[in-house]
Amino acid sequence: MTPANTTPDGLDTLPPLREVIARYDLAAKKSLGQNFLLDGNLLDRIARVPGPLAGTHVYEVGPGPGGLTRALLRAGAAVTAVERDDRALPALADLAAAAPGRLTVVGGDAMAQDEAALMVGDCPVHVVANLPYNIGTALLVRWLTAPWPPWWVSLTLMFQKEVAQRIVAAPGSDAYGRLAVLSQWRTTPRIAFDVPRQAFTPPPSVTSAVVHIVPAPPLGDIAVGTLERLTAAAFGQRRKMLRASLRGLPGGVEALNRAGIDPARRAETLTVAEFVGLAALLPGNRGGGDDLSTGS
Repeated sequence: MTPANTTPDGLDTLPPLREVIARYDLAAKKSLGQNFLLDGNLLDRIARVPGPLAGTHVYEVGPGPGGLTRALLRAGAAVTAVERDDRALPALADLAAAAPGRLTVVGGDAMAQDEAALMVGDCPVHVVANLPYNIGTALLVRWLTAPWPPWWVSLTLMFQKEVAQRIVAAPGSDAYGRLAVLSQWRTTPRIAFDVPRQAFTPPPSVTSAVVHIVPAPPLGDIAVGTLERLTAAAFGQRRKMLRASLRGLPGGVEALNRAGIDPARRAETLTVAEFVGLAALLPGNRGGGDDLSTGS
């Protein structure tokens, strides 16, 4: 599969997405977390978030009828799309025929894929997806806890706005918690823009947001599992002082003392760097950042 710098004529001859949905009976299923975006301008805007895509490879999860896939192909990327819904596969086959050699469709559950193994060649890989809401956070945590540096150069992902705010939250805010610490330890996340519920078919009950995430130098050499155990204990009882919430974590209170952190503080007041520093002082931390754990 070879990325191209021009848009094949076949993409311009495809029927509107609403016709594709009707032809293949692709009414969105709540059980699959499906909400389809059909606005071509909005889809092109999402495809622009990671920057120029010509000559790159994009990994997409849950393409459905292929609206975002079309935008990514128009931008010049080669795309590997994983789709669990068998109903969508014929529509995606039509799209692959319109962009010869640039779209590979994998039928199956995104949580069961070895994404790095699907990425062939040596061109940069971006993840761009309107993630199914029922697996979005789990997939993000999976990609954040993979061996570092990661197989991707950026993540451009659609979430419920509440989840997006948790990813980028600052210490002291109500949204700040485990997901913020894990996301900001070794990446830089930002909210690119909001997407109103009316833009989807069918409309979800909440506003959505597109989040863009790029790798950054890690704040410390710690194991992912250690950081997750620490934040689980700290935020599991976030109203309590740290000396109480970390009492059940082996070495937790001792690490607070060694780090010079006031044990009367609460978890939401600690910076990401302070959490990383605490994790480094916990017994059993082996460093390297490659202890794979999928807790959120």
